[in-house]
Amino acid sequence: MLASEGHSGHRIGWLRAMVLGANDGIISTAALLLGVSAADATRDALLTAGLAGLVAGAVSMAIGEYVSVSSQRDSEHSDIAREMWELAHQPDLELEELTANYQAKGLSRELAIEVAVQLTEHDALGSHLRDELGISRDDLARPFLAAWSSALAFSVGASVPLITTSLASASMRVPAIGVLSAMALIVLGYVGARAAGAPALRPIRRVLIGGALAMGATSLVGWLFGAAIS
Repeated sequence: MLASEGHSGHRIGWLRAMVLGANDGIISTAALLLGVSAADATRDALLTAGLAGLVAGAVSMAIGEYVSVSSQRDSEHSDIAREMWELAHQPDLELEELTANYQAKGLSRELAIEVAVQLTEHDALGSHLRDELGISRDDLARPFLAAWSSALAFSVGASVPLITTSLASASMRVPAIGVLSAMALIVLGYVGARAAGAPALRPIRRVLIGGALAMGATSLVGWLFGAAIS
């Protein structure tokens, strides 16, 4: 038996949703809390704003992922239905398409025909979906899974600055939110990179720069707004 090489391509879909959700939760909630903190808000006001941001963000992420992945699934079902019709009504043309596909990958005409014929006899629809359209019937898009995983990831990410806000003293609140959120982003960047089988430095740098810009911008807005109404 050949050992698996451990490629990570099959994890791209769910990994993207989870990383995006957690990253969004950390940055948006930390930025919100820092902005409100800069306006000299009380702890209760901060926690209320943070909880509202967590719920709104999680629901928004879930709806966005559900709509997006549902569109992808609708497209996949449409492609499957069209391929089934073509196989039923024009099998010779479909066999030629499959043959041409294998020729384009480097097989000789004779070998491409042989492979196309054997795969068509074994599983015509599966062969066309996989090799012509890049679709697997066992791995279609899952809207509900994407929605729930995104909402959960956002909530977990958002809980980091929110818990920090509830525990830190007033004098340490702003630096604590910034430092712990940055640490969470580093961990997230590392875990996402390792799960995808990629080097970790570049993803960590990306999320740190993006998070710093977002938190800095909202802190400035909060400071300006607080100064204007004081």
